[in-house]
Order: sequence, then structure tokens, then C-alpha cells
Amino acid sequence: MDPTFSDDKDRAAIYVAFFDLDRTLEGAISGNVLVNLAWKKRQISFKGLLNAFYFYLLYKLKLRDPIDIIDKMVTWVKGKPETWIEDLCREACNEILFPSLFSEAVTEISFHKENNGKVVILSSALIQICSRVSEFLGIDGFICSSLEVKDGYLTGRSVGRMCFGEEKLSRLAEYCSKNTIDLSDSWYYGDSISDLPALESVGNPVCVNPDSKLKKEAQKRGWRILVWKN
Repeated sequence: MDPTFSDDKDRAAIYVAFFDLDRTLEGAISGNVLVNLAWKKRQISFKGLLNAFYFYLLYKLKLRDPIDIIDKMVTWVKGKPETWIEDLCREACNEILFPSLFSEAVTEISFHKENNGKVVILSSALIQICSRVSEFLGIDGFICSSLEVKDGYLTGRSVGRMCFGEEKLSRLAEYCSKNTIDLSDSWYYGDSISDLPALESVGNPVCVNPDSKLKKEAQKRGWRILVWKN
């Protein structure tokens, strides 16, 4: 099994509700949280910090292919022990990400479970983050990104492509195919224009705290728009 696919909980469901993580289930951006936490703990060099900030700036300003940039955003972890990222993600979740979860998201998850829907995180965030959020919220599974490890150390590369943009759509479709789920019955909750391929593929697209480009698309297409706050 692809390491970025969790084992499903044994619960029959008639449809799937996919949720993005950052700025959708919670108000923070997990990648930024990890970099900032590592810097505060003096576990990343100033050069590494600048490198991470540089790629984030390129992404925000759309100065390069976003898919290529997203893949390079994890280079700052190169050479760190695998146990280090586990510990950092655990601390990030407990201290920052769990407290930033939207109460409205919890309500929406409960709605789908009560209506015999399966709930799955679909995010470019790391597996060490998504697995913990999934367990914390009682979510059925997760599809996300995973870091490559060799001899117990991080290489600064992802396993396959990061779960972003068209890759997110590909994994969503693969999941539905494997589990005999009709895309037209599925839901996807996302916040970014990069989520557009996934949103277009499902019968029930929902835009949560959408960026300006996604908000414009949602209004044009008559999609549901939600504003969630901590």
C-alpha cells in the first residue's frame, strides 16, 4: 500500500467527505508551523530557515511552477533523523495545530458521520501531522504526503509527488475507485485555488475560507462557501 494512504477503519459508508487540512480543518499552515517551531528550538540553521522562507515566498508570489516549489519545500529537513520529524510533528500538533482546529469543522465531520459518510483528510501536509489530526478527530483515514527516509535519516525529498494540485485529484480518484465510491456522491472541502481539480471532480464541492481566486470561482459556479474562525 502507498505509505501516504492510511488503512481505512472498518466502517461501511455510502459516500466520502474529503477535507483539506491547512486553513480548512484548522487555521494554521502546518508546514510553516514546523519550520517556525524548529527555528525556535534551534533545530534548523539560519540558512535552512531562509531556504524554507524562499520557497514559500516563491509559492505565494507564484513566481515558479507551484508543483515544483511544493516538492522543494521539504528540502530543509535533509539530514535529520526520522525520529526528529516524528517528535517535531507531535509537538506541533499538541501545542499549535490541535488548538487551531475549527469548531465548525468538528460539527461538519459529525454531520457526515451521522449521515453514514466516511471522512478522510486529503492534504499535502505530512503523514506525521495528518495521522495525528485524524486520530484526534476520530476521522476514518487520510491521504497525504510522506518524506523519504534512508538509513534512518530524511533525504529532503518526498516519497513520490507531494499531495498537491493534480496529484491530490489523482489520489482522490484512486481512493474512490479502490473503495467503489461514486465521485458524484463525494464531498471535498478546500481553501485554495490549487484545490480546484479536486473540487471540480466531486458532486459536492465546498470552499472553506477560500483564497481570492477560489472564492471567485466558487461564486461563478454557485459552490457553497463557508467562513470558519477560531
